[in-house]
Amino acid sequence: MGKIQGEGDYESAKKFDDDEAAFAKSGRVDRAARDAEPQTQAEADEMTKAEEIGKSRSKGEDASAKRGSRVSNKPVSCTK
Repeated sequence: MGKIQGEGDYESAKKFDDDEAAFAKSGRVDRAARDAEPQTQAEADEMTKAEEIGKSRSKGEDASAKRGSRVSNKPVSCTK
């Protein structure tokens, strides 16, 4: 199979998926999550503010995300 660049780069997508699965199985996830926690109240406030900004631009949460699904079965619309 030839390599397709851009969004269809199958080799890079497979490598990412394999690396992600290996990390999840490695036992390092809990430590990485702890390391990502804010170290100061200022960092916590900054993260909360960034989350609020992101949510304010959102069209809402995908219903499938609430069920824990990674893939939505809803058709994708290209119109706004």
